[in-house]
Amino acid sequence: MQTRTSHEDEQAVRKAAAQFYTALNAMLAGDPNPLKEVYSHADDVTYMGAAGDFRIGWDQVYADWQAQADMVPGGQAAPVDIHVTVGQDMAVTQNYTRGEVKNQAGEFQKTLLRETCVFRQEDGKWKMIAHHADALPFLVEWRASLA
Repeated sequence: MQTRTSHEDEQAVRKAAAQFYTALNAMLAGDPNPLKEVYSHADDVTYMGAAGDFRIGWDQVYADWQAQADMVPGGQAAPVDIHVTVGQDMAVTQNYTRGEVKNQAGEFQKTLLRETCVFRQEDGKWKMIAHHADALPFLVEWRASLA
């Protein structure tokens, strides 16, 4: 992937990433529909969630987000320290994501994830084609002790 230093491209990718986190928070509130605007709907889209699942193709990816929206009773998430790399037609963001998710007992549980998102330009817009999240449970406790 050839790296470009276009400030406009980097800002557009940052905007697409911000839209993802807005859509993610909507999903945590029970509405996965905003994710439809963030993602490409292509057959090569992938999702590797923190629970260990691996989905390929828009239909499988969206079905997984829908299932999570139906299961998660509430929460919020926000990216921390987003690093952006922009190429000619693709871009990658990497960051930590902090948040809280309501568990089955109705209590909020702090979360900390490592996330990588891959975006591709489609019709002049940056659309997500891959999302990967790894939970770091041991870091949740360690970082909480620093706060």
